[in-house]
Amino acid sequence: MSLSMAPHLLPLLLLLSLFVLASASPSPPADEGAYIGVNIGTDLSDMPHPTQVVALLKTQQIRHIRLYDADPGMLIALANSGIKVIITIPNDQLLGIGQSNSTAANWVKRNVIAHYPATTITAISVGTEVLTSLPNAAPVLVNAIKNIHSALLSSNLDRLIKVSTPLSTSLILDPFPPSQAFFNRSLNPVIVPLLTFLQTTNSFLMINIYPYYDYMQSNGVIPLDYALFKPIPPNKEAVDANTLVHYSNAFDAMVDATYFAMSFLNFTNIPVLVTESGWPSKGETNEPDATLDNANTYNSNLIRHVLNKTGTPKRPGIAVSTYIYELYNEDKKAGSLSEKSWGLFNANGEPAYVLRLTNSGSILANDTTNQTFCTAREGADPKMLQAALDWACGPGKIDCSPIKQGEACYEPDNVVAHANYAFDTYYHQTGNNPEACDFNGVASITTTDPSHGSCVFEGSRGNGTRNGTSVNITAPSANSTSFGVGVSDLYYSRGMWSILTVILNLVAFL
Repeated sequence: MSLSMAPHLLPLLLLLSLFVLASASPSPPADEGAYIGVNIGTDLSDMPHPTQVVALLKTQQIRHIRLYDADPGMLIALANSGIKVIITIPNDQLLGIGQSNSTAANWVKRNVIAHYPATTITAISVGTEVLTSLPNAAPVLVNAIKNIHSALLSSNLDRLIKVSTPLSTSLILDPFPPSQAFFNRSLNPVIVPLLTFLQTTNSFLMINIYPYYDYMQSNGVIPLDYALFKPIPPNKEAVDANTLVHYSNAFDAMVDATYFAMSFLNFTNIPVLVTESGWPSKGETNEPDATLDNANTYNSNLIRHVLNKTGTPKRPGIAVSTYIYELYNEDKKAGSLSEKSWGLFNANGEPAYVLRLTNSGSILANDTTNQTFCTAREGADPKMLQAALDWACGPGKIDCSPIKQGEACYEPDNVVAHANYAFDTYYHQTGNNPEACDFNGVASITTTDPSHGSCVFEGSRGNGTRNGTSVNITAPSANSTSFGVGVSDLYYSRGMWSILTVILNLVAFL
């Protein structure tokens, strides 16, 4: 996970979409495009039962996971769930598998064939950061990978289940500018055969990317906004002096450094899969930027970046599928407070924070309690808020009478308070879809109830019900040329919302 992480990183869930059945002449599944997955670690004092884990994954519509082992309980619980899983050979099993074809065949028989295809296993991770966490195993790593692949080949599964091993970015030296990056040359006797195998088998290079650690170890050289995917002005972007390419975030720079490091060794067509990335939500006193807000910002922006398929400056349009580290906070994990605090959820399934997602479908809404609210984003421009408020109370067709003078939600009489009420009402009357809480970037989802006094917000009334009675939702979709078109249109400059976007942008300059 990081330079300081233990070698047995906790089980992480991935999301890979490949549903295929083994047959006499199997063919590889079609490429589904970029996706977001989640890792699952198990160092919890109260680890949920596998059936509870799968229930949470289904609720959150997480369809790609990565496990740090091949726990039979999890693999049984995942059967017929439609969830795609990467399983892992723990580092302490590498020696036997690397030295014996029969040991590898038995591992595949026990952990793959016994569960596949009911459980959709899409890849096998042979160890985790072996070259940095267990360097003595380096001589057997490629042999272990080849032995596992041979066992899959004998079962006619080699084209359906990929084999690779996650590497730490610490193996890539001189990573910026990316065009100068190269793998630690002392490891070339392992790296070159590994890349040759990946290229021959059409597999991917697994890499763990943590801008948080890059930021922490840079002594102020890397700006926080650059690490968090936050917008930065062009003159603040990092520039590769050799290619004159601009980088607006650390993640893309590290992915491109990986591409360049491979091309330095004459491997130019191996795709990259980011098997771990994330940000801690808590930290010790010497980690002031390990906060809930920064974890939310990083993971929300990461998901949006991957699913928007923008790619990287070196390979635009070729998005890199990524697994978030991780599903649960792991209170029993060794190390500092930050090492225990990477989770999206607590052990009881409550979200650590509600991701600020737009245009990502319903994946990882993190809303398991339904107690979420849509309010004005802190620091939003008052004129843009007013324009969004006017839209919600007009074309948005919500009932804004409670914020009229003399009514329950009129006080405090300011645009933020009134926008809070209007945004939250629209959000809940359009089905709690995260995409309905954006309003051109001036709104965000929160778990804090903004109700006050006799002013009760829609989210406090029970998500579309009032006193147990279903509400007839008539509010239009804010994203279509005619009311009732799907939410996705909101992001393609069509219809009423595109008009609002123009208005908001104009108002900002008035």
